[in-house]
Amino acid sequence: MLQGAPPADSLRRALADVFARPEYVWVPRFSLGDWVREQWLRLLDWIGRQQTAHPAAFKVALAILIVVLVGLLIHMGYVVWRITRPTVHTPARAGGASGLRLEDGRAHRERADELARAGRYVEALAHRFVALLLELERRRALTVHPSKTPAEYVREARLDESGRASFADLVARLYRHVFGAVPCDAATYQDFGAAADAVFRHVAAA
Repeated sequence: MLQGAPPADSLRRALADVFARPEYVWVPRFSLGDWVREQWLRLLDWIGRQQTAHPAAFKVALAILIVVLVGLLIHMGYVVWRITRPTVHTPARAGGASGLRLEDGRAHRERADELARAGRYVEALAHRFVALLLELERRRALTVHPSKTPAEYVREARLDESGRASFADLVARLYRHVFGAVPCDAATYQDFGAAADAVFRHVAAA
């Protein structure tokens, strides 16, 4: 004897129970990788259409983009070079391992004042900073070397906490005007010199 077919409502409930399980919940999921790939393919497709529809304009636009890209790469390389190379080059040692003479520091300070009177304040700041380094070396607070950067001197200098903060501020000002092309005037130069002189009061005892 053949078994009768189950009632329709029972079948619907069974199917509903089965497809209500998590593995049967079909919810579209967002994938960042798929989205980026889709956008990239759309961009390539758009570029292909533009190349076909407007070949001359496409070549001109492509040439402009290449020039802009090359310019950006050159600018980035120049900025990296300016940042990584030593900011201030100190003169070669006249006294061998014994260190530079105090007269060298005085010469840099005099040169800084000459440049400031000529209105060349950014160059004056660099010489004023070298004079500061040489005086700190004379006081045995650091050791001057042409390969060092100003930031390295901040870490090395034997200064108290307040003096180290002031020295770091001077280095930040130097970077800002030499590399950042921030305008420098007579008042800025005078303030820099006064702050440099104040650092000497914070040399830590050996």
